[in-house]
Amino acid sequence: MERPFPAARPQSLMLTFLGNYVLRRDIAVFSGSFIEVFGNLGVGEHAIRSTLTRMVRRGLLARHREGRRMHFGLTARSERILLDGEARVWRRGAVNADWDGRWTVLSFSMPESWQRQRHDLRSRLLWAGFGPLGNGTWIAPSRVDVGEVIAPGGEDRGLGGRVKVFHGTAEAPTDVAAMIGDAFDLDGLSAGYRAFLARWDRPDPLPDAPDDLARFLWMMTEWLGLVRVDPRLPVEHLPPDWPALRAQEVLHDLRGRYEAGARAVADRLIEYVPVACPAAAVPEPDGA
Repeated sequence: MERPFPAARPQSLMLTFLGNYVLRRDIAVFSGSFIEVFGNLGVGEHAIRSTLTRMVRRGLLARHREGRRMHFGLTARSERILLDGEARVWRRGAVNADWDGRWTVLSFSMPESWQRQRHDLRSRLLWAGFGPLGNGTWIAPSRVDVGEVIAPGGEDRGLGGRVKVFHGTAEAPTDVAAMIGDAFDLDGLSAGYRAFLARWDRPDPLPDAPDDLARFLWMMTEWLGLVRVDPRLPVEHLPPDWPALRAQEVLHDLRGRYEAGARAVADRLIEYVPVACPAAAVPEPDGA
């Protein structure tokens, strides 16, 4: 049976909301506004308060108290994440149609005891568009600045001397299509885009949604989940019916349909106070 609404973690929905209605505004949003907005999406008050508290502890939100009311604003870290998501969706897009043939090749070697560091680096490599070739060697179909991968937020994690990076083209007898198939989960990527199309490529997507804000947040959260794991593989090495092409067209069409109505609902529901530009959040132990 088809799910009536897309499955999404509260934090993922929260980041979508923040990226569209808080980013660049230098505001902090009243906690009750979050509860009202996400209640319309079927997320309960307890889940929202827990999500806000977790995001503060992770440095993704900063608390701002006004009298007895608590507001939440962006931090430098969350702003970087939201700007990256915005660039992936609206500037870079899901398909690499102008690839210059160059790859970034990264290799690393760590002691067996560095299991956590190895896991963290692999997660950041996947986020940056790399795929594994094996034996600590990863590739990405573009020139990638690996500074943020090795030292996220400028934090030195002792990886500089254990990582080697090269840029260049693949030479014969390399089978580029086979290499892409080995390093990247084409079936998984394709299935994600096809699921997106099954839900959104229809005359009236989510007819039971309460309003266009709910539709827009669900759609954008689902799309961000796709493009954040999509390495933007060169279109000439993808199957001719690659579903990301059509899915991206649907996204842009529905943005035009939902955006104005969604913003009107958000403007009506959001209570906020002005704050200074984002700074590093200070974790607090109490609840949201």
